[in-house]
Amino acid sequence: MAYLGKVPALVPIDATDIPANSIDASKIIDGSIEAADITAGSITVDKLNATLDLSSKTVTLPASSVTAHATTPTLDSPSITGTLSIDSGGTVTHTIGNWSEELTYVITPTNCTVGSINTSGEFVITHTSGVPSYTIKATTDNLGLDDSSLVTKNMVVKLTAPTISSPADTTVTTNVVYTVTSTDSNDDKIILDMGTSNFTYQSVDVGSGSKVGNTVEVTGFTTGNPAITIQFTALGTYASVKAKSTKIDGTYGDSDYSSTDSILIYEQLSAPSLNAPADSDDATAVTYTISSINANATKVIFDAQSSNFTYGSVGSGSGSKVGNTVEITGWSGTSVTVTLTYTTAATYSNRANVTSTSATYTDSAWSSTDSIIISASYAFQGSNYGFTAGGYAGGTQNVIDKFAFSSNTTATDHGDISVSRYLVAGQTSTTDGYTSGGHTPGGVNYDTIDKFSFTSNTTAADHGDLAITVRGLGGSSSQTHGFTLSGHSGAYVNTINKFAFSSNTTASDHGDLSQTRGFVAGHSSSDYGFASAGNVAPVSDTIDRFNYASNTTGTDWGNLTVAREQAGGCSSSTDGFTSGGYSGGSYNTIDKFSFTSNTTAADHGDISVARNHLAGLSETNNGFNAGGYSGANSNVIDKFSYSSNTTAADHGDISVARSALAGSQY
Repeated sequence: MAYLGKVPALVPIDATDIPANSIDASKIIDGSIEAADITAGSITVDKLNATLDLSSKTVTLPASSVTAHATTPTLDSPSITGTLSIDSGGTVTHTIGNWSEELTYVITPTNCTVGSINTSGEFVITHTSGVPSYTIKATTDNLGLDDSSLVTKNMVVKLTAPTISSPADTTVTTNVVYTVTSTDSNDDKIILDMGTSNFTYQSVDVGSGSKVGNTVEVTGFTTGNPAITIQFTALGTYASVKAKSTKIDGTYGDSDYSSTDSILIYEQLSAPSLNAPADSDDATAVTYTISSINANATKVIFDAQSSNFTYGSVGSGSGSKVGNTVEITGWSGTSVTVTLTYTTAATYSNRANVTSTSATYTDSAWSSTDSIIISASYAFQGSNYGFTAGGYAGGTQNVIDKFAFSSNTTATDHGDISVSRYLVAGQTSTTDGYTSGGHTPGGVNYDTIDKFSFTSNTTAADHGDLAITVRGLGGSSSQTHGFTLSGHSGAYVNTINKFAFSSNTTASDHGDLSQTRGFVAGHSSSDYGFASAGNVAPVSDTIDRFNYASNTTGTDWGNLTVAREQAGGCSSSTDGFTSGGYSGGSYNTIDKFSFTSNTTAADHGDISVARNHLAGLSETNNGFNAGGYSGANSNVIDKFSYSSNTTAADHGDISVARSALAGSQY
């Protein structure tokens, strides 16, 4: 309200105390007379004359003390702050800046309602319809002042905020389309605010648009959802893209902004190249070269699309196996090698890409795919089944028995060899068993090589012939060929015969053992064949070694602990084992000798039943001996561990008790 000041305090006087013309302006000290010091009626107009000049003084007097010539002041107009725009049906708060608790404020709303004024001078306006406004004035009943001037506040209704689409993250060279959907028919301009000037305006599908600073302004649109095409000019995350609606003539207030969209503008790394190594096996390391690596990449990913591999090394930096991939970091240059070994035979489709730790560079596309065939590495040892073929049981036998390495059960009939015979040798490929040579009681030696499948139960097929007819021979196998070792062909021989697993042809002479003898035990390593024991009148303790790859005479590799013949031969990946045998009686001894060092064999334990003319079979971790003779033909299957020196355990029985039979494994 208006402020009129106060009169300084006075000692109470009345009219009789004031001589005429004795009070003038010079007699009044500014601010020293207060209204409370003036007795009602004590100063009247006739006591004041022109010599009392109050033009520069402020005097506050009760209305009853001034009886003439007074003007009533008015209250100050309310000072209103707060936005003059409001959402349709929404609310807004206004504040009376000079609010006083001594005053009353009269508000008259139009097309809105007004709430009560709080102790901070705030009141809430709620839009109801049309264009809202209100008037406000200040009044008082006890200060003797007139009402303030009437203040009018005209408001505009804000447009409803539009919505904005959320385009997918994309590359810096790609157009981006934002669709702004108007939700209010009263707007006539859309403003798309990119929050940056790092873009070029391309087009709008309806109306016309132009870039204005950080925004695109679109007018003349005939649909409620103009699609605005722009293209960012710099990499980065733009997290404050928004839009609002406006009315050009101002009859409606600008809408609030839409919700904010965030978009990543990135550059895709270029894809690397991947070489194509030769097909390999599951025991051989394979090296891939990943080249043309983008300079902005921080990680190379080699993807085998299978976890069937072991990680070996990388050419530079560091690598680690992560699921189906090898992740490589810290390499130098634009290429890197990765070496791994597949663990399972299969065809693999390999690929590579590169990534970056910077969000503005996204993963490259995958390289072209390399297909590599991984075959099972050759191992003479089997892991599933053992097979025995032919033999003697009061007569020659043609039976092929099959028994599981994993369970102690009686063997089952798996088919027949093509000719019944005994004193035969066995060979093993990755898919088939072979039975070579042999004899019948009529004194006939055979050169026949039979072949039977490990996976189907059928009669064996003739696979060709040895170079000689021979009985009492030993057998050995490389990955690709079978070998027969010495034997008796009218007399003892030292001949080594070699035949291919892949073709049906007559075997060739592959050299000789160092010693002429028969009834040897055969053993097989990855590169060499071995023959132990045998009959040279008397029996032998010699261990011979010969090379699969060259046709030469075998060399003396050491000696058994006991000289004997008609023993069974088994092989681990590192050692040969000679079981049982005969020298004036049957033996139960198991000898062990190394494939890599030329030394005398060591005693490795005993088979469960001493016997001769038994078949040796080789599993990955254990040796097996089947059948044999010790006063009678045996059906026993013995099992002993390669790793521990113990007596062999009974592992079941073959289906027909017999001796002089051949063994193979799968």
